[in-house]
Amino acid sequence: MGREAHANEGDAGRREGQSRHVPVMLQRCLDMLAPALERPGAVVVDCTLGLGGHSEALLTRFPEARLVALDRDKEALRLSGERLAPFGDRATLVHAVYDELPDVLDRLGLTHVQGVLFDLGVSSMQLDEADRGFAYAQDAPLDMRMDQTTGISAAEVLNTYPPGELVRILRAYGEEKQAKRIVSAVVRERAKEPFSNSARLVELIRDALPQAAKRTGGNPAKRTFQALRIEVNGELTVLERAIPAAVKALAVEGRIAVLSYHSLEDRLVKQVFAAGAASTAPPGLPVVPERYQPRLKLLTRGAELPTEEEIAENRRAAPARLRGAQRIREEAE
Repeated sequence: MGREAHANEGDAGRREGQSRHVPVMLQRCLDMLAPALERPGAVVVDCTLGLGGHSEALLTRFPEARLVALDRDKEALRLSGERLAPFGDRATLVHAVYDELPDVLDRLGLTHVQGVLFDLGVSSMQLDEADRGFAYAQDAPLDMRMDQTTGISAAEVLNTYPPGELVRILRAYGEEKQAKRIVSAVVRERAKEPFSNSARLVELIRDALPQAAKRTGGNPAKRTFQALRIEVNGELTVLERAIPAAVKALAVEGRIAVLSYHSLEDRLVKQVFAAGAASTAPPGLPVVPERYQPRLKLLTRGAELPTEEEIAENRRAAPARLRGAQRIREEAE
């Protein structure tokens, strides 16, 4: 699920290892955005800064471009700020969730931008920081908040949500077929003692699932952890607002690239792009007026998948799906 691979543990090791971060499908993202960013004065927005791998590559490849980068995680902003410091005032880093893009651009006095990049999912820093509780492979407090200064934790969701709501979340956000079994076990166990750490939840899921369900799809806790993370961070709700806002912010000829990591995100991106690339004219018009004509041109046929080489370079690229679109006309008034 992560966005950048890194090989080192610990803060100092992470800084030293930043040169080894491998952002997912980096070259393809750069190539997709290139026609819009090679012009002098181009502005590109990295809506999911993370540890700054994509941002660093954008600033390096497009030396005349200016970058605006958003992240809700203050620790990510601090670390990527160090990484991007050599680029000086070409990089503007903002503590914000990506659906706040219109407000951020407004504050910076930008009416339109030439490029937008989204790299959704969890950054490697969050997965690899044991105390964040994102990873099911190590015991940690069940937190999962991307911005640890606000909102409720995964433990609070598990301990306080009504059973029906938990089932809905696991089914909708985790596509978990065994949601009822897992939630029954959670409700039974939380009555004895509230959940606080990930290992207890992982063990409970293993015990709750039938043998056949444990034989497919990797760690059986994966879908539940994904569902909790999406709920805690409001990821799909935020994305529903963010993708249309990003499309609207694009100048004519501007381009957007979106990397998603599960079918729910990808479906949402696909729907927004498809709607923008379709005519909105009532059927039967002999000539389609300008205001009804498509605003977007799709840059990918379906979603592009990572190559075997890209997955070998960064195993976290395996579930990635890349879609792109280009703005071809102004918004209809």
